Amino acid sequence: MSLVYEFDEEEPARSYLAELDSPYFTTNTKLHVLISGAGIAGLMLAILLEHLDISYEIIERCREMKPLGKYSSAVLPVFDQLGLTKEIVAASKPIREFNFFRGSMKKLGHYSDYTALERDGYERLVLSRPKLHEILMSKVPPEKIHMGKKVKALNQSEDGVGLRCTDKTEFYGDILVGADGAYSAIRQNLYFQLKQEGLLPEADTRSMSKGFVCLVGVTSELDPSFFQGIEGRYSSGSVMISDNSPYTWSTFTVPDNKICWNVIIQLSEKESEEAQFRTSEWGPETSDKILRQVGDYKTPFGLLGDLIRATPRELISQVFLEDILYETWAHERVALIGDACHKLLPNAGQGAVNAIQDAVILANCLYEIKPNPTHDNLVRALQTYRDERYSHVKTQHSSSQLSAKIQLGHVQLGGEDVAVLYIERASEKDADEAGDQG
Repeated sequence: MSLVYEFDEEEPARSYLAELDSPYFTTNTKLHVLISGAGIAGLMLAILLEHLDISYEIIERCREMKPLGKYSSAVLPVFDQLGLTKEIVAASKPIREFNFFRGSMKKLGHYSDYTALERDGYERLVLSRPKLHEILMSKVPPEKIHMGKKVKALNQSEDGVGLRCTDKTEFYGDILVGADGAYSAIRQNLYFQLKQEGLLPEADTRSMSKGFVCLVGVTSELDPSFFQGIEGRYSSGSVMISDNSPYTWSTFTVPDNKICWNVIIQLSEKESEEAQFRTSEWGPETSDKILRQVGDYKTPFGLLGDLIRATPRELISQVFLEDILYETWAHERVALIGDACHKLLPNAGQGAVNAIQDAVILANCLYEIKPNPTHDNLVRALQTYRDERYSHVKTQHSSSQLSAKIQLGHVQLGGEDVAVLYIERASEKDADEAGDQG
């Protein structure tokens, strides 16, 4: 009998074993992949599998997606290969420079790069993360996404893998991919099993540190006569650093005369320790209090409070910024991608890009064994995925930590609500042709 872990999200230590009622036996004729999580990592994997004609379905705990979260990313030319370039470019603004200011708006520094396209063959673009998520979501057939399904238990054997949800529905497949974020239920489940078997590395028993809390938002369409500078072809990006408080805030303009903004609060050591166990104290009331406190903070577009008031409340989200790199990404028929196996500080802009790279490499590995998805081949494919990705992510993990230190310890360059993309655009004509392929 294989182990199954059922856990209470509020008290994950109080777990117990259970067993899925229905066995699952693979046919070894057609590969079927279960994806837990409909964030950027899960959706990208689904889109790739769709193009590779590999069967899959997504299990998502939310009943309705609220696509604000922890991403500031450089997205690779895989969008071009999938025919998504035209939509991404249309929803973006190119960015060539951004500025650093004190809270008084005294200029601290300036960064510019006007040669990226010529040098790298890519143009750096900025778009709101909700828009990126919307584009990806539209490419997955609705019947392949099961919403409102909270994972309660998993079981795997040499014959397959199964999931049971809290509503008693069950899903079965050949492989399970945990793309369910930093607090991954799949990872908790898998690690519990490995610990019981004495196979979990000591490094994977650590907890994520919470050194910062971040409020993010995207405004509604703004009036250019009141918010001057939002209509420009290029995105205007700015980071403001308070002189006498633990606050940092930033703004980026995006299409449709909207502004992405964020506020980052550096927690004290005591607050950081308490946040590990009492996240409820950072609930909606705390968010509202913080938003009131920062209303008079200055930005290039007026007061931050003006942007907050122009932002629908449902498009304001609070997130903790965490940092950890796990050693175990795969075991038997279960694999982890994105934040589920590596949570990077977003200062280097490498969070979502690494999640997307995970999806690309994993999809390639699965395609290689698609004609013969035996148990041994599946296990080997998942381990190959981990081996190909780990060293690169480790480098990016260190880079994100260094970037955080360089940016005065608590600056969130780019903002959690902004995605910075690198899209291959040799010419406008090429971009149009690539988009037409989708």
